[in-house]
Amino acid sequence: MVSTQLSYTDKQDEKNIINAIPAIELIKISGFGQRTISDWVNMLVLGDNGNVLKSMAANKHICGQVKLIYIDPPFATNQIFRGGKSRIATISRGSKDEIAYYDKLIGTKYLEFLRIRFILMRELLSNQGSIYVHIDLKMGHYLKVLMDEVFGRDMFINDITRIKCSPKNFSRKGYGNIKDMILFYSKTKKYIWNEPREKMSEEAIKRLFSKIDKNGRRYTTTPLHAPGETINGDTGKEWKGLNPPPGRHWRYSPDELTRLDKEGLIEWSSSGNPRKIIYADEIEKNGKKIQDIWEFKDPVYPQYPTEKNLDMLKKIISASSNEGDIVMDSFCGSGATLLAAETMGRHWIGVDNSKLAISVSEKRLKKYEKVSYFEVFKEKG
Repeated sequence: MVSTQLSYTDKQDEKNIINAIPAIELIKISGFGQRTISDWVNMLVLGDNGNVLKSMAANKHICGQVKLIYIDPPFATNQIFRGGKSRIATISRGSKDEIAYYDKLIGTKYLEFLRIRFILMRELLSNQGSIYVHIDLKMGHYLKVLMDEVFGRDMFINDITRIKCSPKNFSRKGYGNIKDMILFYSKTKKYIWNEPREKMSEEAIKRLFSKIDKNGRRYTTTPLHAPGETINGDTGKEWKGLNPPPGRHWRYSPDELTRLDKEGLIEWSSSGNPRKIIYADEIEKNGKKIQDIWEFKDPVYPQYPTEKNLDMLKKIISASSNEGDIVMDSFCGSGATLLAAETMGRHWIGVDNSKLAISVSEKRLKKYEKVSYFEVFKEKG
């Protein structure tokens, strides 16, 4: 596959990124509770994540062992974010809230800042690992190309649309923005995937499964063919005297189509058009497949300016890791990712260069009554 790259000045060579940043020493700040894991300590680290990631890349217990990374990095807004109840404030507004972090990197400096960290995160990921990057609509398309370069375009899995808030009615020359995006990539094709599903409402079942068979079961039908011709292969062959429509192919092999027909799972129209039967009760039993538009609104009263929805993070962790796996968030902010990982039986690493973020994360984790042992570190110097 042809490599996809962004070209800009002061772009470092990838080998130099891995080799140039010296590994650093982490100094323990505090710890609490009883250690319950003999060979692992959950880590909350205060420091520049570029340096911290490099240090962890030199640690054999971490490098190549991380199964899931979720990050919600700065969005290149050129703003100052503060703690407290005010979501965003600049110095000129005179807010007395403590500064959470500076989001001052913009342009190519911002892109290179993230590219360096993407490269280091890729080194930390297991071959079964994946990464989710939460970003807004202004920078998301740049990061898509950047991640294509670092992880490989064929490692791209999803661009998830996240509904972040209710519609806004203030005047603007353009459409209202109620979404941001999450880019989902894997390190290899062997990534962990636990199919997420959710229950369907009665209203949705009646609407989507409007037909009822002779036994009273609700059902709907779907086409047996899909776009694209198959030049060589069973799905382009004739079945029961029928060929797929021009420019399309069968979704199943002729043998599988015959099996479905014998089991009464194909409905034939009066004109002889076959369609596959899907029963509502089977979907109810297993739950419906999650699509790529999510509604997980931001907390109304966040503990940190960029705090994300805890249920959304649990969904990500459930889908892309298993119990006992290492989950990392190197822009951990409020610690929501760490708390979600903790409640779901995962090991975790959180990193942030904001003292406020580390303080909020530590307090949040301590409030969780079943929390396992973890230690707080800072970058030496």
